[in-house]
Amino acid sequence: LVGEKIHDKQLIADYVASLRQIAQRLYLIMAPITCVVFPLLVLKQHWPWKIVTAMTVIILGAAWFARVSSAYGTILILRRDRPFWYRGQMISSLGTLVLLLIFWKLHWLNAFSAILLNVAGIIFTSAFYFFRARKLLGVTGVPSPEKRHSIVRLILPNTPNVIFYALQGQISLMLITIFGHTAGVASVGALSRLAQIFVIFSQMNSILVEPYFAKLPREKLKANYLGALGVIALGCLAISLAAYTLPEIFLWILGPKYATLRFEVMLVVVGSSIRYLSGTMWVIHSSRRFVYWWNNLSTISLTILVQILYLWRADLSTVRNVLYFNIVSAIASLLVNILCGTYGFLKGPRKIEAS
Repeated sequence: LVGEKIHDKQLIADYVASLRQIAQRLYLIMAPITCVVFPLLVLKQHWPWKIVTAMTVIILGAAWFARVSSAYGTILILRRDRPFWYRGQMISSLGTLVLLLIFWKLHWLNAFSAILLNVAGIIFTSAFYFFRARKLLGVTGVPSPEKRHSIVRLILPNTPNVIFYALQGQISLMLITIFGHTAGVASVGALSRLAQIFVIFSQMNSILVEPYFAKLPREKLKANYLGALGVIALGCLAISLAAYTLPEIFLWILGPKYATLRFEVMLVVVGSSIRYLSGTMWVIHSSRRFVYWWNNLSTISLTILVQILYLWRADLSTVRNVLYFNIVSAIASLLVNILCGTYGFLKGPRKIEAS
């Protein structure tokens, strides 16, 4: 939304103030729902009401401060104050670790103390980002209906996709249960840990890739877009070839009892590479407002359709077929993102101005 106007501190502050109003209103809706739904979800655990109440309060508190951390941490990234962004994370992580060790040494460590220490880390990070962001901007934001409208118009088309990916693991398991066999699902548990290779790179998308492309002048966008995706594709190809030619490197991480899964290692890495490339494209598209209802709904529909067709034709009692299932699901998402990028360059970004 800020785009190339990253030096307009008042504009950034106004957007954050408008975002804060939206988040507070959503929180007022979701908090009562959480107070009802969470106790129902843990009803079968037969926990005392005091424990359920305490956990509900912890969830509500953590969600509130995580919202603050996300909103104001973005300002640090926009204003290129990444050293302080990292510093807040590191102080929180190391401080939490030290406190955990102290509590363990004093025999005070239990489930609740561990949870509360992690919540304390979230609260520290949010406070750190909040005060640093206020210092960086130096102005007070003024919310407006126009900016709230722009935020909502930008967010809404992506919402179904975000919810889908949050639930996709459960959706896939449900489809496998209905159309396939469950024996292969448990067999890929260890192999799925190799997908964590791409987590570090994925974390960099919101810190480096998204703000870089958001502020990039239009005339430089296409060359940088193709260059970035080309580099990422080559990197993913190199990692996939390494998994094919030297699977021992990856199997060493898993342990000796998985030494026979040489070809399966390559399939896991290929699937993860496709997902990472597709996810990076989605981040860049969002940063340039290549956000449309059709591409998000197409991603969901095509992914589910491909999964059902594959489950209908394939036997998921083997590990390889389960891994192929993950690959075809990733390819479906990648194809829609390619179409979205093409459409975005031809037709332009989504209009977000108030009508």
